[in-house]
Amino acid sequence: MDIVVEQLSELTRKLTVTLPGEIVGTALSKAYAKINKDVKLRGFRRGKIPQSVLENNFKEQVQAEVGEKLVQESYFDAVEKQALDPVVHPEITEHMFKDDGTFVYVAMVDVRPQIELKEYKGLEVEKTVVSVPEEEIDKELALLQRHQAVLQTAADGHAIAMDDVAVVDFQGFHNGKAMKEVHNENFSVDIGMHRLGKDFEEKLLGLKKDDKTLYEVTFPADYPNPLLAGKNVEFKVDVKDVKVRIQPALDDEFVKDIKPELNTLAELREDIRQRLQQSKDEALQGDFDDKIMHKLIELNPFEVPQRLVNYEIQEMLKQAEENLKRSGLSFESAGIKLDDLVEKNREIAVKRVKGDFLLKKIAEVEAIKIADEDIQRGYQRIADQYRMSLDEVKTYFKRREEILPFMNELHNEKVLNFLRAQVKTIEVAPAEDAEQPSA
Repeated sequence: MDIVVEQLSELTRKLTVTLPGEIVGTALSKAYAKINKDVKLRGFRRGKIPQSVLENNFKEQVQAEVGEKLVQESYFDAVEKQALDPVVHPEITEHMFKDDGTFVYVAMVDVRPQIELKEYKGLEVEKTVVSVPEEEIDKELALLQRHQAVLQTAADGHAIAMDDVAVVDFQGFHNGKAMKEVHNENFSVDIGMHRLGKDFEEKLLGLKKDDKTLYEVTFPADYPNPLLAGKNVEFKVDVKDVKVRIQPALDDEFVKDIKPELNTLAELREDIRQRLQQSKDEALQGDFDDKIMHKLIELNPFEVPQRLVNYEIQEMLKQAEENLKRSGLSFESAGIKLDDLVEKNREIAVKRVKGDFLLKKIAEVEAIKIADEDIQRGYQRIADQYRMSLDEVKTYFKRREEILPFMNELHNEKVLNFLRAQVKTIEVAPAEDAEQPSA
């Protein structure tokens, strides 16, 4: 095997690999021998067809199959002999069977960047610290009251008010055309929950049973449903029924219905405070970790392989597509342009790739490895999260394609725990114009 390496950039190598005629000839002969056993040609007995005849009939098919096999069998030997450290599958740009019997292919290989760690210990990182104000506890209690309320059909002539449930038929129109996906019958609109947007619900206030109306709603560009985001939608609405809530009193009996182990309203308020505080702290922990990684990337600059970035973008697009499918949508039906989505996610993908390289480098320098107890904790966390048994979780992760990303996540998490312990935390209050994370 002859290998020629060209350095196209700091991270990209062009490998031209030439396999000798004896290896190529043997592979082709085996492929034709297999075909000889399986095919029938008029005028020849099965297994007795001359190779020259087989070549006239199956040359393109055989060369495609053998060429792919020769690449697979030789590529890893080639990169090992050249002491290369690829980080993603190669791009095979050329491959051909030469007249002299050799086989030549060209592989574009992205290699691991050489990272010289500069700063990663003792990073100064701001951490937002929040508390739970009494108003949030009051709001949570009001929600509990709402959930415990009994729904009762409203009296004739009752106008829809906040906290009522309106049962409606609706059809959405955009630019005068009915939107197939924006249509429902006997749909319950919980006034005040804003599941269809604040504007949609508020325009129902004051209407009565059997009322019909037509109104327009402008959805913001960041609206969660991509089908509606940034659009002016005209809704034709028919009010079929109205129900009112009969809410229970906030007293000790109410507390026992919510949490039998508690006795008083004061105990329930404290329980809510602790739960909200934990939720806020967990949300802010993610923000704190992002700041650590941002600082780490900023202080340790290096280039990353673009093919690896593109792979990360494709994985992000797959996830976005799966999320849309769960809502019965596609990129096209949601009005999302793929090129725009790729560019929107490119910077995020670069940061993810850089972050992964840096965490791996720190793990190497600090000799941070995954232990069996780390894996068991990871299994237990997934079991708790998805309400599965440990055996079910372990069975799922027996597959190589599932266990490798899981192990990588656990390893990165362990390195991040190490970095958290090294950080010089600067506690700050939330910005006045920023909303505190909610439960």
